[in-house]
Amino acid sequence: MSQTDQAAKKFDSSRAAEYETQSRIALAGYEACHELAACILAAALGTGGDRRILVVGVGGTAQEVIAVSRIEPTWTFVGVDPSEPMLALATERLKAQGLSDRVELNLGTLDKLAEDAAFDGAMMLGVLHHLPGDEAKSAILKAIANRVTPGGPLILAGNRYAYASKPLLLTAWGERWRMHGGKSEEVKAKIGKILQGADPPHSEDAVFKLLDGAGFERPECFFTSLFWGAWFAWRKQLSF
Repeated sequence: MSQTDQAAKKFDSSRAAEYETQSRIALAGYEACHELAACILAAALGTGGDRRILVVGVGGTAQEVIAVSRIEPTWTFVGVDPSEPMLALATERLKAQGLSDRVELNLGTLDKLAEDAAFDGAMMLGVLHHLPGDEAKSAILKAIANRVTPGGPLILAGNRYAYASKPLLLTAWGERWRMHGGKSEEVKAKIGKILQGADPPHSEDAVFKLLDGAGFERPECFFTSLFWGAWFAWRKQLSF
């Protein structure tokens, strides 16, 4: 079983059922991050036209597609996700928003898409820290780079820092759950789960190193929230 498949197993039917609510608690500023990601993408590519956007990890709320579609009604999307329950949830959300005809959804990994399937830009939010080790993180970023037009933007977001290295942030993350009704034992369980169940890059510099090695350049941060960071970067131009 690949590392991506192992990560996907965490997102079973029970987790998919609670994802809509819990993702917004776990990430303070969930809506703002997705809205800003959409705005950055539109600013980078220019508004209008027939842009084609790759969305990696589209399962769950499909919020990336929904947010971009609010300001770019002519753009189309291709989404991939290895979790069947999460992809089913995204399908329902997109149908409810009237966006089904603008999105091609694929169950599986980026290997499902041809490398010559050129996209104007790409988005991957909330995925990188679920992949164990730098090798898997580097592989997925390279797979994205192989499918994005040179000079095209990537919007990347996820947790950075080893959780245990930032004890105050980790405690504050637990307090946010308590703020939203979590009991003491439930909060302890959630903290234990995040310590065991994810492997974020250990710094922003580590994120930048991964991006550079995968074929992206000029990364800049546009949103942070406790452990979470969101960046945009550009596919390097091909050299001959």
